[in-house]
Amino acid sequence: MDKVRQIRLAKDAMDRDWADPELDLGAVAAHAGYSRYHFLRAFKEAYGETPGQYLTHRRIERAEEMLRAADLSVTEICHLVGFSSLGTFSARFKTRTGLTPSEYRSKNVGRGAALIPGCYAMLWAGGFPPARAAKSTATLKKRPDPAAAYGDKEEPPDDRRAEP
Repeated sequence: MDKVRQIRLAKDAMDRDWADPELDLGAVAAHAGYSRYHFLRAFKEAYGETPGQYLTHRRIERAEEMLRAADLSVTEICHLVGFSSLGTFSARFKTRTGLTPSEYRSKNVGRGAALIPGCYAMLWAGGFPPARAAKSTATLKKRPDPAAAYGDKEEPPDDRRAEP
């Protein structure tokens, strides 16, 4: 496989898995079949920025979309786009856009479509990261002896309209 194609496969993996906070240089380099440092040099040569810079730009772009269109807190958006630290997210966001996430939202919320309800945006984005879902097992447990649902074991009422 040629060099450009291998790097493109790794870039595609970053485009696909941009929200995964576990996505790191080692995992992306493995997609390309390179060592971490050789991949870093080859990616920068091909695209003009490091893989980390590219991934941060993708995440900030997604955060901008969510800040304009979703009714979610900045913290929720931070985690949905793959940042694990709100401070890092805010600093990188301000470096890229010149505004904090809250300032960006207040200046751009009126532009475009109406805000999407947060619950729908969370559903669309895949919900909270798996680590949070694993802690909450209340919805995963089934009741040992479920009660009958409404209408179960009830006889249908006599319909006298059909009788003469």
